[in-house]
Amino acid sequence: MLEYSYERPIVKDILNGMVFKKKLLHILTGPRQVGKTIAASQIAEKWKGPVVNASADLPLPPGPEWIRAQWDRALSQARRMETRKTDVLLILDEVQKVTGWSQVVKDLWDTECRENHGIQVIILGSSSLLIQKGLSESLAGRFLLYRCTHWGFREMERAFSWDLDRWLFFGGYPGAAPFVGQEEVWARYVTDSLIETVLARDVLQLQTVAKPALLRHLFMLSAVHPAQILSYNKMLGQLQDAGNTTTLAHYLKLLESAFLISGLELFKLGQRQRRGSSPKLIIWNNGLVNAISGESLSSSRLDHSWWGRLVENAVGAHLLNHLAGFPYSLYYWRNRGLEVDFVVKTPKDIWGIEVKSGRPGNPKGCSEFLKNHPGSRIMMLGPQGMALEDFFRTDPKELF
Repeated sequence: MLEYSYERPIVKDILNGMVFKKKLLHILTGPRQVGKTIAASQIAEKWKGPVVNASADLPLPPGPEWIRAQWDRALSQARRMETRKTDVLLILDEVQKVTGWSQVVKDLWDTECRENHGIQVIILGSSSLLIQKGLSESLAGRFLLYRCTHWGFREMERAFSWDLDRWLFFGGYPGAAPFVGQEEVWARYVTDSLIETVLARDVLQLQTVAKPALLRHLFMLSAVHPAQILSYNKMLGQLQDAGNTTTLAHYLKLLESAFLISGLELFKLGQRQRRGSSPKLIIWNNGLVNAISGESLSSSRLDHSWWGRLVENAVGAHLLNHLAGFPYSLYYWRNRGLEVDFVVKTPKDIWGIEVKSGRPGNPKGCSEFLKNHPGSRIMMLGPQGMALEDFFRTDPKELF
């Protein structure tokens, strides 16, 4: 039984990808609780043949033999079919939990491509770092990658009839949508079922983290400073047992690999980015911010400065969710007290993005940015430019 009837566009994308003559693995990666498993279930419901569905999200991570066992189940189904009108669909969920998963999948898939037993494979994973490592190490040329993002405004609007303010506050977690009428219950659900699960299972359980308490504190500190530029030295001053800036930068990357928080780098065209430069903290889903802040939607809306931060963070999160990975890069820009909220670098253009949502800003930032980077382009969001509703309903790839 599906939790909601809305079908994300990625379902159609994956089904269309399975009709190519060249057989490919279909890899679906993205945050927890954004509907990867439900999307796979919707694909399974549309599948004309047998389906084998299994999840490695177990208390103790399974070994490589788990994948072989599921593959054998699919082979058994294929052999029992008297006439093969369609393939068997094998769905492997949370596969990054399996040690050495990519090499096992490579061996089995290469055999399938040679012998053509009639198996199609969808692989789901919640850790971009571990999935990408497996793909680059073993599976080059054998897969199509699909990114299942946090739900944007357009999807929450269509699925749950939310307005913009509600999405800006509660974020894009469809599983949490039934609880928004009771904000304390909603906050507990997000912190206990989402944040704690991601930190415990997708970061601490799968990575070598020498100071797990520090990583948690770094997440909490970042979550209450959305869309703010925070130097590593300032972080060190606010965190206990923080070690050094290298440790903090590494832990921030781990949080990014779990689709929680990114530290945007300062944009300097033609210069190598310095790892120690102050990051601009963007939380990938505003629900993570407000579940921790303790503020209500009504009080947040009345605090113009805080609401401006939420809007700016939502813009950054929208860009991260849709422009993550090659060929796009996302930065911020600042020079002598003048700022541009975001910089999007594409293969052809450089875009400076300024967000206007009632929070006071320095109008000279865009002029100075253009002066420093001739040929760049400026996009204004808010009352002086593109309406926020239109921006959040649009895939940034269509804009840039």
